[in-house]
Amino acid sequence: MKLILDCFGGDKGCAPCVEAAKKALGQYPDLSFVLVGDAEKIRAELKEEFPRVEIVHAPDVVTGNDKPTDAIRLKRESSMIKAIKILREDESADGLISTGPTGVLIAAATLRIGRIDGIRRPAFCPILPTMRGGIVGICDSGANVECSPEMLLQFAIMGSEYLKAAFHISTPRVALLNVGTEEEKGDDLHREAHKLLKAAEGINFVGNMESRDLLSGNYDLVVCDGFSGNVLIKSTEGTALELLKKIKKDIYSREIYKLGALFMKKMFEEEKRFMNYQNYGGSVLLGTEKIIVKGHGSSDATAVYKCIEQALNMSGSSLNEKIQKHLEREETTNV
Repeated sequence: MKLILDCFGGDKGCAPCVEAAKKALGQYPDLSFVLVGDAEKIRAELKEEFPRVEIVHAPDVVTGNDKPTDAIRLKRESSMIKAIKILREDESADGLISTGPTGVLIAAATLRIGRIDGIRRPAFCPILPTMRGGIVGICDSGANVECSPEMLLQFAIMGSEYLKAAFHISTPRVALLNVGTEEEKGDDLHREAHKLLKAAEGINFVGNMESRDLLSGNYDLVVCDGFSGNVLIKSTEGTALELLKKIKKDIYSREIYKLGALFMKKMFEEEKRFMNYQNYGGSVLLGTEKIIVKGHGSSDATAVYKCIEQALNMSGSSLNEKIQKHLEREETTNV
């Protein structure tokens, strides 16, 4: 498998991407990389030659202040736009990982890579851990601020097939994010989406879900518009991080607490790993013709490595073909 790394999309420069790539090369002997960005800085981080690494020089950088259309037209020498170009033109390239600005990545991927036939809009589907030791996907988490009921149905189809292919969940439990669990709750969009999901073939729809139950373990996939999904996931991540800070502050507030913490050190380390979103990678962009994984802008090497693992989990799964067949079945049923 060949993966392309946009090495200058994130807040921390190329170091996290290069470190993650080096680790992955040691773990996966059939994996190769194209590292895109300032070649001199990338070589400085590599420190040595690697036989399965190609470096493509891209001196410019896309920022969060760039309008997507302007970045695509005017920043062709940026690491993200050049990486997208390689993904489109190199038939041997399987996927792309970027921690760059979301809007530019979506626009460039949609325009340059293209969508699966029948998909109205691609959607992000990040993964979070649950209290029962499983995972839950959120689709969409930021690609589409405004959605139609039909788009939410497609998100459920794409997300379900993704969880089946990459995580071997045979019948993912799908929920619709809403302000209450009752069937009649929500606005017109959510009531109509509820009807479509309930009637859909091949989707294990279990009803509405309130945001407080995201990590309960009762659901495998949560379907929502990108605005609500983005708020949901960032609120959850932010709460976990602030809770860790408070626990640490409280431990150091009294000597007796410090003593107790010594006996619970292993447990605290496990909870820290569980609540750190860096350990769960990024968001897979479902609905495009090639694999694209979007990492957090603040991703460290661990987070980028997890993004690489996400891309590997999707490789060889024939996910796009399964999504397209599911769409065709749904369309046939509704005729």
